[in-house]
Amino acid sequence: MPAYDLVVIGSGPAGQRAAVQAAKLGKRVALIERQSVVGGASINTGTVPSKMLREAVLDLSGLRRRALYGDSFMQRPVTAKELLMRVDLVIRREREVVRAQLLRNGIELLEGDAAFESPSRIAVRREGRSRSLDAVFVVIAVGSRPGIPPGITVDHAGVLTSDDLLNLDTLPQTLAIVGAGVIGIEYATIFAALGIDVTLIDRRDALLEMADREVVEALIHAARDSGVTPRLGEEVAGIESVNGQQRIALKSGKRFTTAMVLVSSGRQGATETLDLRRAGLAADDRGRVTVNDRYQTAVPHIYAVGDVIGFPALASTSSEQGRLAAGHAFGVATHSVPALFPYGIYAIPEMAWVGANEEELTAKRVPFETGVARYKEIARGQILGDRSGMLKLIVHLETRRLLGVWCLGTQATELVHIGQAVMAFEGTLDYFIDSVFNYPTLAECYKVAALDAENKLLALGSAGAGVSPHRSS
Repeated sequence: MPAYDLVVIGSGPAGQRAAVQAAKLGKRVALIERQSVVGGASINTGTVPSKMLREAVLDLSGLRRRALYGDSFMQRPVTAKELLMRVDLVIRREREVVRAQLLRNGIELLEGDAAFESPSRIAVRREGRSRSLDAVFVVIAVGSRPGIPPGITVDHAGVLTSDDLLNLDTLPQTLAIVGAGVIGIEYATIFAALGIDVTLIDRRDALLEMADREVVEALIHAARDSGVTPRLGEEVAGIESVNGQQRIALKSGKRFTTAMVLVSSGRQGATETLDLRRAGLAADDRGRVTVNDRYQTAVPHIYAVGDVIGFPALASTSSEQGRLAAGHAFGVATHSVPALFPYGIYAIPEMAWVGANEEELTAKRVPFETGVARYKEIARGQILGDRSGMLKLIVHLETRRLLGVWCLGTQATELVHIGQAVMAFEGTLDYFIDSVFNYPTLAECYKVAALDAENKLLALGSAGAGVSPHRSS
C-alpha cells in the first residue's frame, strides 16, 4: 500500500486540526491515538473538564447568587458527585463531535501506541499486534501529562494530579496545591469558591510573570478574599501521609498538614514511548520537542505542534499550530499572527488578555498610556453582581493605536476578543470612543476605558498628531 501523505500522532486539538487541514487538501491521512477515545487531554482530562467543573462550582455553590442576594443565599454543602455530574456528559458529546469530524473528512483512525521505526516509518502497536505506516510527512501532536517534581510521590488518593480530579469521591476540607501556574491558580480559586481552605505553594516570588502586574494583583486580591493563601518563594521538600492527612515539609523548614494535595507543577511532553532517536530527534528534559517558526523539527518532514512543543500550550493556539503545520507541509500559504493570540485563565474571576503588558512596553521604551474601566462603574457589572472586574486598555502615547487589552472578571475570556479584532485592524483609541455599545453590556467597558485614556492624553497634550481630541467627562 502506498505511503500516507500525512501521519498524525495524537488526536487532541493540534493533531485534529492538522489532520483535517490535510484531508481538506485531498491528502491521505492517518491519525494514531493511543487511547480508546479521541480528543486528547483537552477533552478528556484537561480543558473541557476543568471548565465544566468551574461552571458547576459557580452554579452549585451559589457564588453567583450570593453576590446579588447576600451570603445566606444557597449556602449548602456541595458533593463531588454533584460537581462531576455534567462533566462526563459534556466529555462524551465532545468526543462524538471530534470523531465525527475526523471520519467525515476521510481520516483513518488507528488506535494504538505510536513509535518511530525510521524518520518516515511509524509502528502502531496494540495488544501484541503491530502495523507499520509509511509517511511522507509526520505531525507529532502527542500532548502532555502532569509533571511531578522530584521528591513528591503521587498516590492518586491523598496526593493527586489534575488527571485524578475527575475521580474524586469526596471533597477535602483543606487543600494544598503545589505549583501556582495557570492550572494551579485555576483550581485554587475553583476549590476556594466551595469554601475549601486552599494553600497555594510556588517556589517563584511572583505569580503569572508573563501577565500585566496590575491585573495579576487584582486577581490575587480576589483569590485571597475567597480563601486562597499563597505561599510564594517556598519549595516542597516532601509529603508524608499521617493518619489520613498529608504532612507537607517545605525546604524553608516550615511544616503544615492538609487533607489533600494537588500537584500542579507544569506539564511533561508525552514523548517517552515515541522512540524519537529512530527518527533522528530528541526531546528535552521536559519531554518537549524543538521546532522552528514553521513547526518543523530538526528533521524537516517531521512537524511537532501543541503541548509537546511547550508554551503557550493552549487548546486554541495548538489548533492553529496544527493548521499551520499541515499547510506548510503541503505548500499551501497560510497566515497567522501569534502576537494577537488571546490568552485566558479560567480562574474565579476569569482573566484574559491580548497584546503587550506595561512591563514589556516599558522595557522596549514604547511610550504608552492606559485607560481602565471597573465593572462596578458599568450597569451590567452591577446587574451581574461583579464589583471587582476590570478592563484595561494600553494605547500608544502618540499614534493612539491599541497595544494591549487586559480583562478580569465575568466573561473576560469573551470580552477580550473585541480588543483583539480592533488590534488586528490596527485600530486606535478612537474606535471605542466613536462606537456605540448596547446598554447594559460589559462591552461598554471599552468605551469607559477609552474615555479614561483619552482624558489622560488630553492632560498630557498628547491627543495624537492630526487627530481631533474628543471631549469626555
